[in-house]
Amino acid sequence: MAHSERILMGPGPGNPYPEVIEAFGRPVLGHLDPEFIALLDETNERLRRVFRTDNPLTFPVSGTGSAGMETAFVNVVEPGDTVVVGVNGVFGSRMCDVAARAGADVVAVEAPWGTAIDPQQLLDAHPDPKLIAVVHAETSTGVRNDVAEIGAAKGDRLLLLDCVTSLGGIPVELDAWGVDLAYSGTQKCLGVPPGLSPLSVSPAAVERIVDRPQSWYLDLNMIANYVTGGGARAYHHTAPISMIYALHAGLGVLLDEGLDAAHARHQACGERLQAGLVGMGFELFAQQGHRLPELTTVVVPTDRLPAGLDEAGVRRTLLDRYDIEIGGGLGAFAGKVWRVGCMGHTARERNVTLLLGALAEILEG
Repeated sequence: MAHSERILMGPGPGNPYPEVIEAFGRPVLGHLDPEFIALLDETNERLRRVFRTDNPLTFPVSGTGSAGMETAFVNVVEPGDTVVVGVNGVFGSRMCDVAARAGADVVAVEAPWGTAIDPQQLLDAHPDPKLIAVVHAETSTGVRNDVAEIGAAKGDRLLLLDCVTSLGGIPVELDAWGVDLAYSGTQKCLGVPPGLSPLSVSPAAVERIVDRPQSWYLDLNMIANYVTGGGARAYHHTAPISMIYALHAGLGVLLDEGLDAAHARHQACGERLQAGLVGMGFELFAQQGHRLPELTTVVVPTDRLPAGLDEAGVRRTLLDRYDIEIGGGLGAFAGKVWRVGCMGHTARERNVTLLLGALAEILEG
């Protein structure tokens, strides 16, 4: 079956870097082959540089970003632990669900969708939680939540950060911000297809890993014996070899460009897209001052849609006529907002120009 070549400007995945696609063609090695272990170690070191951390336990979890979320929670949360979670979108709500399934007493600190969470409210929500969790870049709303203030005042509480949409697109500073557990996904600003979840765990969090996590597959007590260390590695599960080749390549592209330059590229694309949408009469959904450059949410202009087309019809026309994908809203905002991504290799100003032109043609009928 032939597949179309799309410009992926939804909330993820984005288009992979060419070097990433090329990496999939490498010969497959065994997961205990010394050559592969050396590449895995180099991949982990590249992740430390992108996460801006010295955490030894930094590696790609075999699974998408949701697997990283679950890994982070089940390894440090036991039944009866109190967990404070910031909720201003779908993925904060998902954190609550995962924490509750691990037996936590969840304290949700909510903010209206489209607005940022007040860090002080998270700090004040409970006198002694084991863990405070927040989404850095809320994919469902296009909002960036502030983190540094939480880390500076958290004391001995653990801080967990969802970086799925932020890593590689905007600054992430795990060590400087005092983050203890962080996970991401390969399919967004890292420019790699979905399939891995980069994870980083601080030494303080390692000391608090539970003896017997709910999940065997995601048990860091065992996985650490494979992904870290200078000697023989203990088999846990068969690593996704080709995906790790791809991540290694994508991180290489990002680091060769330079993190600051990559962040500036994402910022420039986001600003151009948002200015173009406003110039066309669209209303941006996310709170000013907390808008993500890599993921823009825009209110669907229902009064300007062509006859016979609803918002899903506009998105389908973009896909069928122009090979451009954008995303719809989630939860209560399904059908009410569009989510437009400029992430990874897709974060190019030419793609912004193409999208704005295509939208203008569709809306003009």
